[in-house]
Amino acid sequence: MIDRRTFSKILAVGTVGASLSALTATSASAPDREKSTVHPVGKPGNTSFGSLKQINAGVLNIGYAEAGPTKGPAVILLHGWPYDIHSYVDVAPLLAAQGYRVIVPYLRGHGTTRFLSPKTFLNAQQSVFALDLIALMDALKIGKAILAGFDWGSRTADIIAALWPERCKALVSVSGYLITNRERNKKPLPPEAEWAWWYQYYFATERGRLGLAQYTHDFAKLIWKNVSPTWHFDDATFDRTAAAFDNPDWVPIVIHNYRWRLGLAKGDPRYDRLEERLAQSPVITLPTMTLDGELDPFTPPGDGTGYRSHFTGPYAHRTLKGIGHNVPQEAPKAFAEAVVEVDGL
Repeated sequence: MIDRRTFSKILAVGTVGASLSALTATSASAPDREKSTVHPVGKPGNTSFGSLKQINAGVLNIGYAEAGPTKGPAVILLHGWPYDIHSYVDVAPLLAAQGYRVIVPYLRGHGTTRFLSPKTFLNAQQSVFALDLIALMDALKIGKAILAGFDWGSRTADIIAALWPERCKALVSVSGYLITNRERNKKPLPPEAEWAWWYQYYFATERGRLGLAQYTHDFAKLIWKNVSPTWHFDDATFDRTAAAFDNPDWVPIVIHNYRWRLGLAKGDPRYDRLEERLAQSPVITLPTMTLDGELDPFTPPGDGTGYRSHFTGPYAHRTLKGIGHNVPQEAPKAFAEAVVEVDGL
């Protein structure tokens, strides 16, 4: 494995994405917060992972992409909504080239991931995504991995880092600490922050469910444009991801997820104890790198200070200037560097 400084030099002359000022190597005693100016990638350097794999894990048959040596240290990259594994189409080869075994799974309800039984409750409460990932790691015989994600993926990675730290070597979490506290969610946010969540309230209605089902692709494309204002993706880039929304479980999973967060839908009672633990906002003691997209409307104010107390282990933070919500696809080099850097904290 090459060191972080050499890795940064390789990225600087690579062909994937746009130019990036190398991130400064940090240690536990280094300053927590730095800003990096990154130019969002328009047309991706890679368009496909090649052949996908499928494996039974827990209640799912999970579709996933894999890159890099099978005996390399494992990195699992977790996508958000409304996105899919293609958020990492440029990140994965960068990490694979450095000797990492990279796994990029479709979350439940997305892409080629399917429930094994048609009788399974289409549950999307936060804890089940973490349990899905634990089951996937067990099926792939991965004892411990670096976990990195954004949006739903950040939340899933955060949960595993908090509740099952023995399965997580280090963490890269976009937008910081995203574990949901439903009681806290009852408190209103300032109007500008509430406006960014407009679709959450739309999904609380039957009209919203029908609208998402009828205008799936139009809806997702609108979200992409609103939350990544400087990312000029083309139709082919969007269409590659939008194919993942054709999963028959996608709409039910999306609707249940957002209704559950607002206390409008019940979860599975079997996971009540897990949710009670998560409601206590457990701290994460593992090495962590948090990333914020400067132009992401969901980035908390304060340059990471608002969630800093949730991370008590070795820690570093980056705010990526000029970048929106889909950090790994807009800034693949910065994301790959974050993974390598957190591996050395």
